[in-house]
Amino acid sequence: MSANEKLDTHQKALTINLDSTTFGSFAEIGAGQEVVRWFLVVGGASGTVAKSISAYDKEVSDDLYGSGARYVSKERLDAMLDSEWVQLLAQLAKTRGSNTRFFAFVDTMSASNYARTNDPHGWVGMRFQLQPGGEPNDILLHINLRDPSNLLQQEAIGILGVNLIYSAFYHLEKKEILFEDVIQGVEKRIEIDHVCLRGPAFEMWEQRGLVIHLVRAGLAEAVCFSSSGSPVPPSEALYKKAVVLAPGSFARVDADRAQIHKRMVATGIDHLRDELDERASSPVGFFCLSAMPLTASEPRPAISDLLKRIDALLASGFGVLLFRERELYTMIDLVNRYTAEHVRFVVGLSLLIRVFEDRYSRLDGSFLEALSRLFAQNVRIYAYPMTSKALQESIQRVGSAGWEWLENEGWVSAAHLRLAPPVGHLYDYVLASKFLVPIEIPAAQTA
Repeated sequence: MSANEKLDTHQKALTINLDSTTFGSFAEIGAGQEVVRWFLVVGGASGTVAKSISAYDKEVSDDLYGSGARYVSKERLDAMLDSEWVQLLAQLAKTRGSNTRFFAFVDTMSASNYARTNDPHGWVGMRFQLQPGGEPNDILLHINLRDPSNLLQQEAIGILGVNLIYSAFYHLEKKEILFEDVIQGVEKRIEIDHVCLRGPAFEMWEQRGLVIHLVRAGLAEAVCFSSSGSPVPPSEALYKKAVVLAPGSFARVDADRAQIHKRMVATGIDHLRDELDERASSPVGFFCLSAMPLTASEPRPAISDLLKRIDALLASGFGVLLFRERELYTMIDLVNRYTAEHVRFVVGLSLLIRVFEDRYSRLDGSFLEALSRLFAQNVRIYAYPMTSKALQESIQRVGSAGWEWLENEGWVSAAHLRLAPPVGHLYDYVLASKFLVPIEIPAAQTA
């Protein structure tokens, strides 16, 4: 086998089984025992598997790992890791600890149920030693299952689990590209949208940059940074919430722009709150960035550049969603996985103009399909006003044509924008139908 040839799942599981220095336990809940199954069927499992358990019953699970946490959550995963690790060392450290790298592999999954009414996702974790008697290290992943059936999802989890164990023991030096190996063979079938690394093996790793890499490498559609700055799975940030999204490139975020951005999101939240029943939970707001360049001729933003933009936006007190793609309809596709509540974009007029000028060549229905996908599920766009000067500069910078407007004390509202036919007819339609909602120019700005 050449140095560049990748092992398949069977070969990886067999390699681990034949490695006399690795030994551990498996605890899998929610999608069969597909990871340990690989080690049991390839031969030599007694060299790897100390124990395999699957606590499906909730009372049994609570008895083993404690009650109080959601069953598919990071908290439950941590409880499983702690319990399995303590038990493993208590039983085997004296007899095998001097020549064994112990590990505990755990997962808690919500694969597709019989009625297909749930969101297939889960948490996967591994605690391991790099040398006998060494300090433990943790890799925790949140994954989304994209296969259409429970059976296929179980299969994909099995492959990913073997990849993770193999990569932890043999490929840890790869750092940023480690998770391309973890997802080998299940690309497009599983997304990794959150990573948490703990232990001495990861002291020099830039974990926030690694989360961004998940999007840039195509392993996730989006990742999320909470308002506190910590990465969290998008599902946790968006689940069953009314959402205001503020998309943009945010390439330049000085003090003045930062205030405008913060005011835009806050205004969008106020407008959406007015639409909701008074008993509804308050909407949440996120800035939205794309890992793709603004135009095809530009290079992709570097991880360091994206981190700089994210940190500047987080200073506003709102969270940030980093998407793989930049089109608004792709952002809606992701958000609608996790919420059926109202979703509102709040955009400046310059971005609104780009929405209507993009030809969406990747879609068979081009611009019309993009509009229909954007507004299909309780989505509206709040259009934030701009000064006439800023709008004119933006239009000249990107080479837009055919737009006219009326001013109000130097300000322009979406209600006063006009575009030449035929696309202008579509603009007038979304405006009249209230898919596009102009935000009024604040009196303080026209005084």
